[in-house]
Amino acid sequence: MTTAVSVAARPQRRIPGESGIWVMITGDLLVFSLFFLTFAFEYRSTPEAFAAGQALLNRPLGLANTMLLLTSSLAVALGVKAVGERDSSKARRRFAVGVACGAGFVIVKAFEWGAKFGAGIFVGSSEFFTFYFMFTGIHLLHVIAGLAALLWARALARQPENPSSARMIESSALFWHLVDLLWVFLFAL
Repeated sequence: MTTAVSVAARPQRRIPGESGIWVMITGDLLVFSLFFLTFAFEYRSTPEAFAAGQALLNRPLGLANTMLLLTSSLAVALGVKAVGERDSSKARRRFAVGVACGAGFVIVKAFEWGAKFGAGIFVGSSEFFTFYFMFTGIHLLHVIAGLAALLWARALARQPENPSSARMIESSALFWHLVDLLWVFLFAL
């Protein structure tokens, strides 16, 4: 025997965050997709030059940054979950972990860039390093904006019962996950 569930009795599904964040995420993904396509096109025309530039990168630092961002995204996701559970202190602690890992990313990137500058490698040193500094620099700006969003989310988590705060926290988390996703692609390049 089946019973019909009324439409009113079904839980309503909604897209997390504010609608504007999705417009921004879509725009960012389109812009970075164009960056990645341009990189692929240029790489294809001079693979040896790009391979030589990639050989000069510090893979352990890149891996460390990847682990920092993946860990931060996990902490942020758990923070959003804690907001949904109305556990303000747990949410704030988890957002603090996300911020700490994001700040660690910035510190590692500063050491990485400092080593490149110390070796005489700058933006115009080669076509590869022009792309490298441009892409990682734009990503670094996203990380800084994302850290500000996470600090804001942490402050908003004091009122997890406020639906407006919860949507803004979700929006901040979505932006942070975009930052993480973009890094995964950059690291692969």
